[in-house]
Amino acid sequence: MKSRETGAKGEDAAVKKLKKLGYKIIERNFYSRLGEIDIIARDKEYIVFVEVRYRQSVAHGSGAETIDFRKQRKLTKTAELFLQKNNALDYPARFDVVSISGDLDGKLDVEVIQNAFEARF
Repeated sequence: MKSRETGAKGEDAAVKKLKKLGYKIIERNFYSRLGEIDIIARDKEYIVFVEVRYRQSVAHGSGAETIDFRKQRKLTKTAELFLQKNNALDYPARFDVVSISGDLDGKLDVEVIQNAFEARF
């Protein structure tokens, strides 16, 4: 399976899980000159920036463990740009991670990690 197709299937699974938990999806695949955010959603009063990570197996760690300081910083800057463009700098925001493992055409384990990391500047 191609990585773009894998990414889309993983994001679809993440959206399904987030909606089940009560999140309202604002946007998928927000692109800017600074980077990309997989999913932007609302969870109660929060604007939530969601990074989706898929691993076929967690034998060598979860997808969430692959989000290093550099990626966190890139996500922070991209999220700040989104908030600026949408006049939403006064809203509380957080970064969640959806870690997915298993067979994309079969059973998946989808874990939502709320407030997975703090903003990095």
